[in-house]
Formats: sequence, C-alpha cells, structure tokens
Amino acid sequence: MLRDSRVDELLVAVGERTPAPASGAATAVTAALAAALAELAARYAGDDAAATRAHALAARLLALADDDAAAYEAFLAEGTDEARAAIIRVPEEIAASADEAAELAESLRGRLKRAVAGDAETAIALARAAAAAARRLAEINLPAGS
Repeated sequence: MLRDSRVDELLVAVGERTPAPASGAATAVTAALAAALAELAARYAGDDAAATRAHALAARLLALADDDAAAYEAFLAEGTDEARAAIIRVPEEIAASADEAAELAESLRGRLKRAVAGDAETAIALARAAAAAARRLAEINLPAGS
C-alpha cells in the first residue's frame, strides 16, 4: 500500500516502468501533502474543526492513491466498462478532495501570520495543481470518441 510507504519508497515505485502507481497516485499524494499543510495552517489559526477536516482529507487522499493504482491495474487486467468507470471516478474523487483542501487553506490564509501564511499558500498551489491534473487524468481515461 502506498500510504504505508516511506517517501523514498514511494518515489521509487512511481518511477518504475510499471503502469501503476503513476500519475493518479502521485496526484493524490500531492493533494494529501496540500491537505497536511492546510492542517498545519489550521492548527496555527486555532481552528480545530478545520484541522480535523484537513487531517481527514489527507487520509482520504492517501487511500485514493492506493485506489487509483488498484483501479488502473484492474482496468489493464479486465478492460471492462466497470473497470474503466473506476479509472475515471477515482481521479474525479481526487480532484474533489484536492479542491476541498485548497478551499480550506484559502479560508485560513487571512488568519495567519506571514510565516505560516506561506504554508497555506503552498497548500493552495499544490491542491489546485493536483485537482487540475486529476481532472485531466479522468478526461484521458474516457473512452475514445467521448
């Protein structure tokens, strides 16, 4: 499971010449890092509810990294419509969670001192990039001619 990997192990796994883990998992992990930065920002802002939500988003995104790798492997093995639906649905879920992490960080940014505002701004940038990449992956995974 990717979520149990050390960072160096994750990088090796993504860099291997294998179909998965690849872009979807990397996108989910990037969004999870954004959510963790939003959690940090929430803690500095004294917003326990936001910190709890950000923590949950990070955990969900790590689970989605594993889900994406599994979905892609299943699609390659089976090629069914159901398997294709999963390789579209999972990146869409990654994008939605990344959007939420960006919105959460954005809501905190104005309540932070300058030094920590940079963490919130980084969370926003990472989350937005991850969301855009995940949406593109979902689009690429659509059947030809869609």
